[in-house]
Amino acid sequence: MKQHGGNETVAENRTSTHPDPATEHLSLWLALLPLGCLVLMLGLAVTLFGDDASGGPSQLALIFAAAITVVIGVLRGQPYEELENAIIDSIKLAFKACLILLMVGSMIGSWMLAGTAPAVIHLGLGVLDPGWFYPATLILCACVSAAIGSSWTTAATVGIALVGVSHILGLAPEITAGAVISGAYFGDKMSPLSDSTNLAPAMVDVELFTHIRHMLWTTTPSFLIALALFTWIGWGQTESIQTIADVNTTRALIEQSFSLGLPAFFPLVLLLVLAWRKCPALPTITIGTLAGCLVAVFCQSSVTRDFGDPGGELGTTLATFRGLWLAMTDGFQASTGNAPLDQLLSRGGMSSMLNTVWLIIAAMCFGGIMEKTGLLARIVTTALKSVHGTGSLILVTVLTAIGMNIIAADQYIAIVLPGRMYQLEFKRRGLAPENLSRTLEDAGTMTSALVPWNTCGAFMAATLGVATFAYAPYAFFNLVSPLMAVAYGFLNIRIVKIVQA
Repeated sequence: MKQHGGNETVAENRTSTHPDPATEHLSLWLALLPLGCLVLMLGLAVTLFGDDASGGPSQLALIFAAAITVVIGVLRGQPYEELENAIIDSIKLAFKACLILLMVGSMIGSWMLAGTAPAVIHLGLGVLDPGWFYPATLILCACVSAAIGSSWTTAATVGIALVGVSHILGLAPEITAGAVISGAYFGDKMSPLSDSTNLAPAMVDVELFTHIRHMLWTTTPSFLIALALFTWIGWGQTESIQTIADVNTTRALIEQSFSLGLPAFFPLVLLLVLAWRKCPALPTITIGTLAGCLVAVFCQSSVTRDFGDPGGELGTTLATFRGLWLAMTDGFQASTGNAPLDQLLSRGGMSSMLNTVWLIIAAMCFGGIMEKTGLLARIVTTALKSVHGTGSLILVTVLTAIGMNIIAADQYIAIVLPGRMYQLEFKRRGLAPENLSRTLEDAGTMTSALVPWNTCGAFMAATLGVATFAYAPYAFFNLVSPLMAVAYGFLNIRIVKIVQA
């Protein structure tokens, strides 16, 4: 999963927090008012600002929606201090995600400087065929993610390189990002190393491998559909003479600008090994960043020195130190002489993640206050009244998980809250708990990357350099999975009943 490590405990505690006033007398229209205002303002932000909406307009929309919710809470008699504390507690849930984002920015900068990302791009340009690029991206990312259990690490390593390769091959980066995310979330969902794969069954008391085996029934067809769609989209894509020339020119420029020996791959290999051994995300990424710095100093000394001191005014040591500092804080700026390649390689830095951190904080403000005022609970209570059978129960669970990703802006909450809310209802209807745990993954895990202000969606957009709304239509695996869960529910396919003792 995203490897926050420990957020599930915070999420469990959060589910036991009840708003002060009784929620059963709340008007549904009042509960929907902040959400409706948010949808309206976010739609207006996208219309007016397009891809730049996440640079401030979306954050402002979330803050305004949170303010409307605060007013409702105060008018209903809740002390402002309690509401403010709820917002602060909600923001605390995202602190680790924000720290990871900042360190990923530093890691990208150091890996560009070290030649790690350019080396992977150089290798990919030599072996990947345009006609099979999209399905190959899906399979490669699925294999890496299944091995290490982390969609975030997969996207931040091979995902970045594959998006870079797509630019040079003249392929659509948004489709490539969709393939990266689809593959990355296959492992996030199915790997026993993934914390979401462990969290979902833990919420409803299901054995881990029972949960994984039950997920195969919806995951396998979803993945095959995604693979077929990416194959169909890429069918007929060929390298023109101009494309071949561009690829050869790009590879030659990368060779001239960086040392592409085995040491350049060391930070990537080290990071994957640490992730596979389930080391916590933050120290893993920090170690990956420092490994990039070491490779930059010893194997890319001229690149590092020239980047740190283009005017040649500092000594070698100070120039090298300044180059590392700049790459980690403001990102690497390439100067190969080729404008498209320079734009591709000029990436990273903590500063590149600040808008994303701002977006996450604003989203957590809204989610926390919606929960504290009881408006969220009122919406869910109404949703349960529409349940008349297994299909409608799974549909409501799916919609609730998606709603949690939108409102609470956190993948863990999208798993924990619906799991707690619907566990008794599944049991009352004689449905085995693995049906619920599978549905939580099909909806809660899969749709988190499709919401721009969710921690997962914000991370993917910032890391891959492709807006969430741009790649979302092509994240086929993520889109199909919740539909498959609903279809299985209504068609009564692989719905396990409780075995009576």
